[in-house]
Amino acid sequence: MGKRGTDVAREAAALVLLDDDFSSIVQAVRLGRRIYDNIRKALTYVFAIHIPIAGIALLPLLFGWPLVLLPVHIVFLELIIDPASSIVFEAEPEAPSVMKRPPRNPREPMFGKRALLTGMLQGIGVLAMVLAVFLIAQYQGVDEPTTRALAFTTLVIANLGLILTNRSHSRLILSTLRMRNAALWWIVGGTLLFLSLILTIPGVRDLFDFSLLSPSELALCLAAGIASILWFEVLKVLTRQHDVH
Repeated sequence: MGKRGTDVAREAAALVLLDDDFSSIVQAVRLGRRIYDNIRKALTYVFAIHIPIAGIALLPLLFGWPLVLLPVHIVFLELIIDPASSIVFEAEPEAPSVMKRPPRNPREPMFGKRALLTGMLQGIGVLAMVLAVFLIAQYQGVDEPTTRALAFTTLVIANLGLILTNRSHSRLILSTLRMRNAALWWIVGGTLLFLSLILTIPGVRDLFDFSLLSPSELALCLAAGIASILWFEVLKVLTRQHDVH
């Protein structure tokens, strides 16, 4: 006890309670688990989103396709990724079952094999959908600015999907929408607002080397972006059912 204990006891103790209340230990454990979970979520998201960015930047160079990502596009994406990983996930509340878990192995790495595999599969899923949209546009003979706009819009929507799905690795997106996180909606709303400005304002659109997309093309981007993370939502349901049985 920090207040009633002697100086010798405080110096020798591994843990000192400043308010002399054992309930502080419970609150500290809760807070520690919340911070640990949120760091893992952020790391999984950051790892996942950079796989499609790297892939869609390198594959056109390897196969002689039109370039998709220019420096201005990468800057726009990083303006989403940085605050999402440092602010949005930091503000996430703890999971309802956070205090029902057994203590974790202290030797377990924070970003272990499971988190690495999850992030890798998420990133590959997004990359596959972005490439699918890109190749469909190429097959149909769509001009380069339109192809670039289609691939980039799909990537941005999938990026938002990764943020939403990684808020919880057990609860569905529709369930986590009820969880309060003001920073999340600032990021999502700002991203959609600026993406709409980029796609509609001629001067800004020219800066990104885009063409104006039709409603059907926007619907394709939205569908592909949602499909890129849909498998992980299905996995949550299957895993939860397996745990129940």
